[in-house]
Amino acid sequence: LKFLNLPKMEEKYTDKEEVVLWMNTVGPYHNRQETYKYFSLPFCVGTKKTISHYHETLGEALQGVELEFSGLDIKFKEEVMQTTYCEIELDKAKREAFVYAIKNHYWYQMYIDDLPIWGIVGEADENGEDYYLWTYKKLEIGYNGNRIVDVNLTSEGKVKLVPNTRIAMSYSVKWKRSDVKFEDRFDKYLDPSFFQHRIHWFSIFNSFMMVIFLVGLVSMILMRTLRKDYARYSKEEEMDDMDRDLGDEYGWKQVHGDVFRPSSHPLIFSSLIGSGCQIFSVSLIVIIVAMIEDLYTERGSMLSTAIFVYAATSPVNGYFGGSLYAKQGGRRWIKQMFIGAFLIPAMVCGTAFFINFIAIYYHASRAIPFGTMVAVCCICFFVILPLNLVGTILGRNLSGQPNFPCRVNAVPRPIPEKKWFMEPAVIVCLGGILPFGSIFIEMYFIFTSFWAYKIYYVYGFMMLVLVILCIVTVCVTIVCTYFLLNAEDYRWQWTSFLSAASTAVYVYMYSFYYYFFKTKMYGLFQTSFYFGYMAVFSTALGIMCGAVGYMGTSAFVRKIYTNVKID
Repeated sequence: LKFLNLPKMEEKYTDKEEVVLWMNTVGPYHNRQETYKYFSLPFCVGTKKTISHYHETLGEALQGVELEFSGLDIKFKEEVMQTTYCEIELDKAKREAFVYAIKNHYWYQMYIDDLPIWGIVGEADENGEDYYLWTYKKLEIGYNGNRIVDVNLTSEGKVKLVPNTRIAMSYSVKWKRSDVKFEDRFDKYLDPSFFQHRIHWFSIFNSFMMVIFLVGLVSMILMRTLRKDYARYSKEEEMDDMDRDLGDEYGWKQVHGDVFRPSSHPLIFSSLIGSGCQIFSVSLIVIIVAMIEDLYTERGSMLSTAIFVYAATSPVNGYFGGSLYAKQGGRRWIKQMFIGAFLIPAMVCGTAFFINFIAIYYHASRAIPFGTMVAVCCICFFVILPLNLVGTILGRNLSGQPNFPCRVNAVPRPIPEKKWFMEPAVIVCLGGILPFGSIFIEMYFIFTSFWAYKIYYVYGFMMLVLVILCIVTVCVTIVCTYFLLNAEDYRWQWTSFLSAASTAVYVYMYSFYYYFFKTKMYGLFQTSFYFGYMAVFSTALGIMCGAVGYMGTSAFVRKIYTNVKID
């Protein structure tokens, strides 16, 4: 677990204490995830001998952070005039490497005291014949008391790349007093004009109006039609048998003997519901943590937190999955527990494994080291599985008894013919449109912060959107289920799950639009990374929505059948 602890670098410095400039990665500007070690380009290292290599956290290892010591000698509050720190012997191969990097707009990232600094490798002239390398790093560091609060890098010293010459690399350091508070030193990296744009507020307001409208619609449908239904059913109670045989009984009351019949494939179904509940609790907790703690100030801490929370919330998965499976009369509960526990990890690790092969082929820093893979597998087997077992046992014993308001008939009732738009397949396709409509503007902001260079920090928005998404999903699935049951079709479990989960299909379709029209990504590695992880994200979102939709619908179905008189 040494991986999970978030490292705090020493933040307070004494005068003339060593300040380390870490080189992180270099890569093409348009492909944010395609990064390579800084020294994979033929840069030269400074004269100062290395200090101990920095131990990365689990989140950093998974995100391809590769910190290497630059060899530049920087001391706290000690100015350095322009000094040459090394020379590059430019032979033909090295020149070709630099030319390729400049053609593809490569730029690199460095860290001083956890503050990121970006610089561009070089540039080409207008007609693209001559290529120039920036050789002079001009660092300006702002300090407040004994802490570093601001770092700026200016690249100067344009030198033409000519084979068989020596290129001198130089740097200078200037210290200036700054009024920025240490707590606020990351504010300059945030982009309020982008994230707190009028459109963002407007979209939230828009979704909110939709929620009010939907909730109103649902309660109206339920109040009015259910009241009518109940009135009709109780009137039928009072008729004598002769009239009742002639009377036209129709609607959801007819299926009371089948509505609590176990779903088809209960094993997979309960595993999906359990996983969905877990994803929901993880999203909730991580967003709350991110609202309280500024997770964006630590490299990889968002990912470390998510993994830790996912492992810790495993009992939720076991509880809901296990109790549902027991209610549906499932016998093979150990198998259900294994499937429930490993459904999401297997999906994520499978995708990561596939993309890892491409990363290794590319020699990218995103290639996940073997040790990290072992660590993740250990978390799966020694943390997630036992906690899942605890949850399953609790779920089976505390709420595993089938206490349905109506008896289940011995013989399933035939499902009558119905209009094409009442078929489960059509309901499933239409169910995802409204939930997707309520989140798609937020999706744009989340995608942009992940695939482009923005730091996402407006977690309050994300929280609101999550709440709105859940309400919309539950409302939509309840309406869909009501129509389905009225058509005397009692297969509501899968329909309610899938009509909510179909949001994922729309999100994935939107990610195609985003790729082609909003980004300039290219190359096999970045493309497979994008579509692979977008598929994982969409699937997880779909499973979460499906579980939320099913939970709401299940409560609704239980409620309406409790109130109806059944002989």
